[in-house]
Amino acid sequence: MKTCNGNTSILDMFEKGKVLKICAPMVRYSKLAFRSLVRKYDCDICFTPMIVAADFMRSVKARDSEFTTAERDRPLIAQFAAHDAQTLADAACVVAPFSDGVDLNCGCPQRWAMSAGYGACLINKPELVKDMVRLVRNQVDNPNYTASIKIRIHKDLRQTVDLCQKAESAGVSWITVHGRTTDERHQPVHYDAIKTIKDSISVPVIANGDIKYLRDVESIHHLTGVDGVMAARGLLANPAMFAGYEDTPLECIWDWVDIAIEQGTPFTCFHHHLIYMLERVSSQPERKVFNSLSSTSAVIDYLQNTYGSVQDLGTSRPSTEMTLQWTAVASFLYVEIGILVILCLPFISARRWQSIFQLRVWSFMARFWNKVFLTMVIVLIVLFLDAVREVRKYSSREHGAGAKMQANMQDHLHMKLFRAQRNLYISGFTVFLWLVMKRLVTLINQLAAMSGTTAVLQAQADTANQTAKKYMEDNELLKQTLTEAKGDEAAAAGMELLKKEVKNLKEELKTTGDVLKKSQSESEVMKMQTEGLAREYERLLKEHQELQNLQDGENKKDD
Repeated sequence: MKTCNGNTSILDMFEKGKVLKICAPMVRYSKLAFRSLVRKYDCDICFTPMIVAADFMRSVKARDSEFTTAERDRPLIAQFAAHDAQTLADAACVVAPFSDGVDLNCGCPQRWAMSAGYGACLINKPELVKDMVRLVRNQVDNPNYTASIKIRIHKDLRQTVDLCQKAESAGVSWITVHGRTTDERHQPVHYDAIKTIKDSISVPVIANGDIKYLRDVESIHHLTGVDGVMAARGLLANPAMFAGYEDTPLECIWDWVDIAIEQGTPFTCFHHHLIYMLERVSSQPERKVFNSLSSTSAVIDYLQNTYGSVQDLGTSRPSTEMTLQWTAVASFLYVEIGILVILCLPFISARRWQSIFQLRVWSFMARFWNKVFLTMVIVLIVLFLDAVREVRKYSSREHGAGAKMQANMQDHLHMKLFRAQRNLYISGFTVFLWLVMKRLVTLINQLAAMSGTTAVLQAQADTANQTAKKYMEDNELLKQTLTEAKGDEAAAAGMELLKKEVKNLKEELKTTGDVLKKSQSESEVMKMQTEGLAREYERLLKEHQELQNLQDGENKKDD
């Protein structure tokens, strides 16, 4: 990194043909400790938090607390909030020996700042901004010391272009443009407006707004043609963003611990920075536990237990233990597998399972079965979708595959991806087996019912066959009796026997027809059997009639 001093200027950095990467001024956050951290990860220029120039000049104590720096804290831009030119120039003269430039805040949209005449209200006072820039350039005794402004855009972009051109005529070194209006907070950034401003002036332009990854730097540069980008919330979430990391690497977290302890950073600031850094790489339960910590020692113990000690950073592995909810889901999956294995045991028939399902305890549970089933399906699907989201989240790290990533960060991301994939498989198989188990129980009941019906039909068919066989035997006996012509008494007995058998046959046919109606699957077979029996019955009747006629003829001859 090039260090600026009295003989060089930050403007020389713009001539390298690269896009400068800048840490934005952030109240309470972009102090010396945080600036020291982001400089380790390819940040080119850092800003101090916004300092109210009037308060800064009024009190030595305010100067000592608001502006702190160190020998290696360069290049450094001190940002001031002011509403008169002389106060801003006086403040610039005070910090000039310890910084490389001053920046006038013309973009803060907070009500207190605008009501006091600071911040974004200055974009509507282009002449005042022009005078403030000119006075700083005239009174600071260093020709390489820069004077820049940070602005928001107007709804009428022509006003913004006019402001920038007037600042350029006053000798502004560069202009940082936050691509939103004063009323906009989280709306999309107007990069087209930034491009228009860049095309309208010759001094360098810095783009600000929604820079969260290193790939955003290049895309915004190609989109707008700006000379640099400034990040705020993106750096809070990942101080190593400009070095190409998609999320905060573990080394960066421990670097922050070392820097904060070395510089005596207050616990609140120390803790808040870590909360931002861990937000993307930790789960919600982990964040809840970490956010509740209340001392530096507790934070360090948590980091050591979760990510390993500083000495073991290169080989440490974050905990891969399952959370309670996924342990419960995995246990449920194992229970499902066990139940399915039992239900598929070959020596337990479907009819026996049906008799087990008809026990009183199952009858009691059946009243809540559908509600429990649907509830579990919904819960498991929600967990499945959450696991899909986690897999996509950590799979997206492939975007930074070409960037510089240390081995421990890759291991950490691989662990996160593995855990998300594991949860995805657990929830997916659990949903699948839950549906299979319900379907299997239904099929067992249907198979048991079909088996019972088939047994009844088989018994009825066996009875009908036995009856038909007996009828045929009796018919043969009758024919033999008639042939031997044993007389009227034998014929009468044969007729009586035939009538009884015919009656029995009709009753059997009726019973068989009733049984056949109970099972559609066996109806065609039974129909064919019934038709066969009917034809046999008609044939026997016909033979009986012929025998009767033969007997009547013999009786007449005897007479």
